[in-house]
Amino acid sequence: MNANKDQKNTPGKSNAKAGSGFPSPRQLATPTDLKPEEVEKVVTTVNPLIADAFALYTKTKNFHWHLSGSHFRDYHLLLDEQADAIFDSIDILAERVRRIGGTTIRSITHVSQLQTIADNNDDFVAPDKMIAELLSDNQHIAHNQRMAIQITEDNRDTPTSNLLQDQLDATERRIWFLFEISQGKTNEL
Repeated sequence: MNANKDQKNTPGKSNAKAGSGFPSPRQLATPTDLKPEEVEKVVTTVNPLIADAFALYTKTKNFHWHLSGSHFRDYHLLLDEQADAIFDSIDILAERVRRIGGTTIRSITHVSQLQTIADNNDDFVAPDKMIAELLSDNQHIAHNQRMAIQITEDNRDTPTSNLLQDQLDATERRIWFLFEISQGKTNEL
């Protein structure tokens, strides 16, 4: 899906065509002391974050693979490191959704229905535009992670909130690095 950047969703407000992840089929309904409505709010908040992680992972790898320019080596290595960290975050949240009795991402189609990060299918993107786009996308994810932390806390799910706080910290680290790179020639020594 080519999500339009102007149509970015917020956590818990996903595309109606997508499976919400709740209620789960009986065989997948892991018992929890959370109320069904609490599980539903958490699951419908976290699943778009997982979809966005898949979308951002793919975009970051795309830029890693298709980079060209004088900073090739540094950007190539940084984007690979950031993509790995994003990918590692996916399983953590997906398994948390399952532990509280929800279901999560099933396919690329499901990702495209829930993602709020726009894809980039351009043949070539200049390095400074790559950095700017990834910076914006990471800022968007950080905003949604903050909102999700509040939603999970409001629904008695502190363990999910704690995982999201760790992931927010990692997102802010990516933002920091991308921001510093974006300063480019404006940096004074």
